[in-house]
Amino acid sequence: MQEYTSKQHQILRPAEQIYAAISRFDNLTPALADKVEEWRADEETCSFKAKGFTVKLRMDERVAPKHVKIVGDGGVPMDFAFWIQLHKVSDTDTRMRLVLHVELNMMMKMMIGGKLQDAVDQIAEGIARAMNGAPQF
Repeated sequence: MQEYTSKQHQILRPAEQIYAAISRFDNLTPALADKVEEWRADEETCSFKAKGFTVKLRMDERVAPKHVKIVGDGGVPMDFAFWIQLHKVSDTDTRMRLVLHVELNMMMKMMIGGKLQDAVDQIAEGIARAMNGAPQF
């Protein structure tokens, strides 16, 4: 299983507030509904279309206010787990990073490994920017 880890980002908000936003898929609707096709979400699951595939995700584990683990729930031809990790530095300083664990054969790793690393970094940066800039996510 390969691991792709984002750079660590500083978010100037309490870890509890960030956790509350990222621990429910339906909280992400305002940020994502117009950026992906056919976005549907409730607290536990979400689905959307990406490059012709319907991707389904579900919350697998939550540990407040430290991390959430998201897993594929169909639509993607590979097993993966996506962690959003939070580290509370102070009441108004939280460090966040994303870690993707994915099962890829050698050919797929060579073809898309760099793209997966870029995607993990971009998602982490987008979450940090949204959380730092918005009064509420």
